[in-house]
Amino acid sequence: MMAQYLALKAEAGDCLLFYRMGDFFELFFDDAKAASACLDIALTARGEHLGAPVPMCGVPVHAAEGYLARLIKAGHRVAIAEQTESPEAARRARGSKALVDRAIVRVVTAGTLTEEALLDARSSNWCCAIGAAAGGVAVAAADISTGRFEIIETTEAALAAELARLNPAETLAAEDGPFAHHATTLRPRAAFDSAGGEARLKSLFAVATLEAFGDFSRAALSAAGALVDYLVYTGKSGRNPLERPQIHRSEDTMAIDAATRDSLELTQAQGGGRRGSLLDAVDRCVTGAGARLLAADLAAPLMDAGAIGERLDLLQLFADDAGGRAALRDTLRQAPDIGRALGRLVAGRGTPRDLGQLRDGLGAAWALAERLARIAPAPALLARLVPALQGHGALIDTLSRALVPAPPVDAGQGGYIAEGYDPALDDLRAAGAGGRRAIAALEARYRAETGISALKIRHNAVLGYHVEVPARHGDTLMREGSGFTHRQTMAGAVRFNAPDLHEAALKVTQAGAHALAAEAAHLEELTALALDRRAAIAATADALARLDVAAGLAERAAEGGWTRPRLADTPVFEVTGGRHPVVEAALARAGDRFVANDCALGTGARLWLVTGPNMGGKSTFLRQNALIAVLAQAGSFVPAESARLGLVDRLFSRVGAADNLARGRSTFMVEMVETAAILAQATPASFVILDEVGRGTSTYDGLAIAWAVVEAIHDDIGCRCLFATHYHELTRLAERCEALALHHVRAREWKGDLVLLHEVAPGPADRSYGIAVARLAGLPPATLARAKAVLARLEAGRAKTGGLAAGLDDLPLFATAAPAEPARDALRDALAALDLDALTPRAALDTLYALKGLAGEAG
Repeated sequence: MMAQYLALKAEAGDCLLFYRMGDFFELFFDDAKAASACLDIALTARGEHLGAPVPMCGVPVHAAEGYLARLIKAGHRVAIAEQTESPEAARRARGSKALVDRAIVRVVTAGTLTEEALLDARSSNWCCAIGAAAGGVAVAAADISTGRFEIIETTEAALAAELARLNPAETLAAEDGPFAHHATTLRPRAAFDSAGGEARLKSLFAVATLEAFGDFSRAALSAAGALVDYLVYTGKSGRNPLERPQIHRSEDTMAIDAATRDSLELTQAQGGGRRGSLLDAVDRCVTGAGARLLAADLAAPLMDAGAIGERLDLLQLFADDAGGRAALRDTLRQAPDIGRALGRLVAGRGTPRDLGQLRDGLGAAWALAERLARIAPAPALLARLVPALQGHGALIDTLSRALVPAPPVDAGQGGYIAEGYDPALDDLRAAGAGGRRAIAALEARYRAETGISALKIRHNAVLGYHVEVPARHGDTLMREGSGFTHRQTMAGAVRFNAPDLHEAALKVTQAGAHALAAEAAHLEELTALALDRRAAIAATADALARLDVAAGLAERAAEGGWTRPRLADTPVFEVTGGRHPVVEAALARAGDRFVANDCALGTGARLWLVTGPNMGGKSTFLRQNALIAVLAQAGSFVPAESARLGLVDRLFSRVGAADNLARGRSTFMVEMVETAAILAQATPASFVILDEVGRGTSTYDGLAIAWAVVEAIHDDIGCRCLFATHYHELTRLAERCEALALHHVRAREWKGDLVLLHEVAPGPADRSYGIAVARLAGLPPATLARAKAVLARLEAGRAKTGGLAAGLDDLPLFATAAPAEPARDALRDALAALDLDALTPRAALDTLYALKGLAGEAG
């Protein structure tokens, strides 16, 4: 046995090996140590190997999913080694002491899960591979729980943003490749060969050419091939778990980098989890598939005005019809997640319950289609969705006749094929039931004949059917001529067999075995019928999810008084009465009211400089407008009285920062890296929010950087921008920047207390109210008094010298050329690059000649 285990462990590599032994999965050696520590289960020992005890632990097969979930969450990968033959078959083939054959049937990883117990119903579970070839970069992404397969053509600069959008559970990259730092799992370089990838895709989809799927770049073939190779390695079943690939390009959606996603908390709050995120505030979906689609929509707002309009038209339909919306949501609420049920069937892990979910979900879709088809005129998107809900009548009828109303998860016990579907199966069940009645009659007869009222006929997997009596009556049945044969003695009972019981039991077991085999054959047939309609069922699942998203967003709009945004052909951003959806919801729970504010960015004032005190609402104002842009282009109504927006191609947020010690970056360094990315990537169609740029360094340095960033955004980029700052000196830029407008968040001091009004008003703030905010924070009175005295001295000095901005009046605005870099000293550079300890005498002499030559050139 140990030789078999070690061979399977060598195949499993760095995965923990679950080795099936009867009703347990056992782990040995270091795997056992790791699993026992992670799962908090007992570590024991079994026999010896090379003279040392073998560490061992195990988990019951029936509870394996729960343990797997904990191991995967802890970062482990698990190879499942199942018994591929029964002990009886092994003994028949190779003798009484034959070892049962085992094989690794699956490798369980974070990105290849399909089981309900291991997945979040409201989140997609992406496994991604990063490929590069011929100067291009691509990401192949698969969610095998539904079969969804996407290939994203991108660039190296935009790669991090695409990965942040997908938020994959597992990311693959080539060993020692340029993208290894993005990976959770490294794979051999050969897996990323583009020619091999093309061959794998053709084999997977059984086609001679990929032209019908679209135009694949070499980078796309590299990524897709590596992903398929990994899924084959982990799946082991040989089945294709993926739908036809959908090709996307980065420019099809609003570009949002990882820092901006974190800052705006689009689908995940900064503390982790959904609570507190935009998705959490917006999600009113009643199905898991709808919630997953909504998260994808918010993560990738569209750049196609026509497609956005179609989503808004469908949402408008449900917003205008509260009764129809409620009826639709009630129907969807009862519909199972057919996308994931289909995914399990495709992956070879399906159960009778999954077929029952297909039956019920497709039936609900059919009923919805009949109701929605009566809407006239229908929005364009609805007109395309309704046909996708239909066409499954024959499959629904077959599954309805074949399956019991609530099929079980475990197919091994049978009982899922409905009575009347197969007369032969009904006969087998009747024979089994007759045998069980005969056994019950035998039990009554044995009691009467022996006079032992406690006699029972029991069944277990080892002895089968047997007679059991209390130990005190054992001698009675052991007497010669009793008709009973002793089988087993235990502490409190004795077990026997009898010829007539054996005959009756044989009928029951044979009928039961034949019935189970018949049901298993029907399960295979029904699964094949479902898989024949795989693409159509997947389309139905997508249509149900889209309807759920539209109805859920309409419900959210009705709750919050949200309005439909209007899309403009020009780069405007005009919002009246805009609100922050997350903050508004939090205030409502506390019984407070959110203060709405307007925002009007356009040709004449595309950059707002917002000043005012801390806690006054500047950051909230900035973020709410960025979120309104995301919601609008995702196809949602927005929290405002009205909104007219030009499409945003790239969204940037530099609001708040934290140390990134793991990469050696301070708060200020993080701030500068993010600001540099904005200045390098923003376009005139972008939308940028910047909060307190420059605050992480000295006052003069910070003001200088903030001043230069404002100039760059205003003159060089020309995009829509909200810039919040405490540097009041920046307000001087309004005199010379024609598209810059000054605004502030209002605050007042009343009887020594600071009153924050949270209103955005035109013009600069009169002061920062920093000491008043410090008082609110609870600084000691003595400290506050000292701060006031220092502030008075500083303000007096500023009045006398012209303050921080002294001399800026003479600074040329928007210099046409940047100052030249100081000339490089080649001789100094060469000397600095020398590794003196590594020089041989000969190399030292050659270096001296080279340095002399450089000195001559410099002279």
